[in-house]
Amino acid sequence: HYAGGITEFVKYLNNGKDLVTKDVIAFEGEKDKVIVDIALQYQNGYTENMYTFVNDINTIEGGMHLSGFRTALTRCINDYARKNKLLRDNEPNLSGEDIREGLTAIISVKIEDPQFEGQTKTKLGSKDMGPDGPTVRNFVVDFLKTELDNYLHKHSETADVLLRKIQESEKERKAISGIQKKARETAKKVSLNN
Repeated sequence: HYAGGITEFVKYLNNGKDLVTKDVIAFEGEKDKVIVDIALQYQNGYTENMYTFVNDINTIEGGMHLSGFRTALTRCINDYARKNKLLRDNEPNLSGEDIREGLTAIISVKIEDPQFEGQTKTKLGSKDMGPDGPTVRNFVVDFLKTELDNYLHKHSETADVLLRKIQESEKERKAISGIQKKARETAKKVSLNN
């Protein structure tokens, strides 16, 4: 339990780490009796730390709310980068892997009668939010995309810092991939010559 909710939990998880920005980005919303609470912060490490909850149950295998979060985050960051000319038209989109590198995020949803996959209740399945409503996944996508887009446009300095971090992650991954490819080619040539 954290008095400051999931925002304080993110601060706790990143305590002592080299932060990209000091502030935790947090959003909360409700629609059709579904409450979504999201907090995220980037640090300069390489791992992604994602924690998901449904009705305060830790869904360690994720599920539809995590899938929606990842989709929205990737779309939103790429849209922002293109609109602000941080990605050229001929450049491919930033990958979700690069966007999530160094990210600590908590995704919590509260829904009536959740549908879990398996008996352990560690993964949220697909659930409609009423007869004509979207799924929980789609609600999280729409909610986060709107909120994060608004945040990035209102806090352009923070957005630019985050984009630089993500683009550095991409460059490092491509450099490592290139080194690994050359090492494989060299090893292949050596084994053929022996």
